[in-house]
Amino acid sequence: MDNPEKKQPNNKWMALINIPFQMGIVIFAFAWLGGWLDDKYPNKNDLYVKIMTLVGVFVALYNVIRQVNDLNKKQ
Repeated sequence: MDNPEKKQPNNKWMALINIPFQMGIVIFAFAWLGGWLDDKYPNKNDLYVKIMTLVGVFVALYNVIRQVNDLNKKQ
């Protein structure tokens, strides 16, 4: 049978490989929401897209930090 210790690094690498995709999806979703809000409630500086993109970046970073901490706890 396979040794569980051999599968651990593979699972860790798979989680790390998925992080950029997750970040991109989260940031894109928040930016899209900001664009939608700017279309729905127009303003001259497009503040909604700027604010929501920054919120998306912070949410994505929080998610990355949480995932990396979880990976480190499993060791």
